[in-house]
Amino acid sequence: VQLQASGGGLVQPGGSLRLSCAASGSISSINIMGWHRQAPGSQRDFVASVTNDGSLNAANSVKDRFTISRDNAKTTVYLQMNSLKPEDTAVYFCYAGHTIGDYVVYDKWGQGTLVTVSS
Repeated sequence: VQLQASGGGLVQPGGSLRLSCAASGSISSINIMGWHRQAPGSQRDFVASVTNDGSLNAANSVKDRFTISRDNAKTTVYLQMNSLKPEDTAVYFCYAGHTIGDYVVYDKWGQGTLVTVSS
């Protein structure tokens, strides 16, 4: 599986960005895709995910502002980020994986895309 993420950049507080992550290669075993983020000096944290059956999950800190979605082919996942705050500044990593019960196996991580929220 290969992942190509895009869409990061500099945005002012209150602005919006949309991240994209396209999967290619051997994706037949993938049934979940999503995003984590890592701010400078911090650990990587979960942001949002979507499964092949359409189940959505998002961190409490973003669920009222960020929306995760997926294309019909289930190969590209999007993260629409609205009302961005300076604390959303981080490198955003997309991932593709499969689930074993409630456990997610992260099969592949994207290269990371930087989101900077600053005036």
